[in-house]
Amino acid sequence: MNDPDRTSRLPHRRELLAAGLGAFIVATIPFARRDRRRIVRRTLPVMASTAEFTIVHVDAMYAERAIDAAMAELARVERLMTRFQSTSDIGRANAYAARAPVTVSRETQTVIEEALRWASASDGAFDPGVGRVVELWDVANRHEPPAPVQVRRLEGQRFYRHIQSGVEKGTPAVFFTSQEVHLDLGGIACGYAVDLVIDSLRRWGIRDALVNVSGDIFALGHAPDGSPWRIGIRSPVDARAVIAEVELTDRAIATSGDYEQFFMYRGTRYHHLMDPGRAAPRRSPVHTVTVVADRCSDADAASTAVFGMEPAAARLLLSVRSPGAWVVSQT
Repeated sequence: MNDPDRTSRLPHRRELLAAGLGAFIVATIPFARRDRRRIVRRTLPVMASTAEFTIVHVDAMYAERAIDAAMAELARVERLMTRFQSTSDIGRANAYAARAPVTVSRETQTVIEEALRWASASDGAFDPGVGRVVELWDVANRHEPPAPVQVRRLEGQRFYRHIQSGVEKGTPAVFFTSQEVHLDLGGIACGYAVDLVIDSLRRWGIRDALVNVSGDIFALGHAPDGSPWRIGIRSPVDARAVIAEVELTDRAIATSGDYEQFFMYRGTRYHHLMDPGRAAPRRSPVHTVTVVADRCSDADAASTAVFGMEPAAARLLLSVRSPGAWVVSQT
């Protein structure tokens, strides 16, 4: 079986690391030998980033097939929900939904509606319609802010209120009531994809695994020694430092931060986490926020929504949208 990379890891904007993964296999070899289980690891490119799998199972070839099935789920979600392809559901909606309803898959509609619930509960702090703002700032390629007149045109739009989800001729469809709306599901679709991966692994009978897709992590079952999976959160100022650790079993964790996708201009950092109300990068007293939740889609959306939010407001939002979720760290 072709395998691009079973050991290395590419950095990404949302750096959640399994603590000590580099030494993890060495530390667990005696345990694996005792109960005949194996540790299968694979890293693959997906969603403009990487997917990392660590599977604990007695049959390494069976675990590889389970990873193949899980990767098919990731690829399918990417085909449906990326905004970078004109043929995806999101690409077609962004091109035509301001003129007429655009049919989408039931799955895409489900994620859009979940994103709209997060938008409503957060009073627009999380907004799936913010795509034109993201495109305007384009922090991966810009070296200075866009013209103020361009920013002002998008200020205070409350984009999510202009997204309608319904049915067109018996098929799920979306419609925009404003030309300024562009869907961007980047703050929830990756987490949703991880949830599908975990469902797939469970159908294959995998009970213990760690899955990391672009910094959205789900810890399934236990680590090889029977303890919870131990996740280390990377410092936003020192890539070699871990600022906090959390032990997880059957839980998800995600982080959002301003320290990897940004440009500097006259001493100010302009990052990729947008404030829909200001149509500009969000102002925040912290550089990173990490959230634990039952589902990865919730952890993904929550970490975006609460970035820059007052702690009391963040706790209230999580209690409404994802009971049992909590903010692990803010740095």
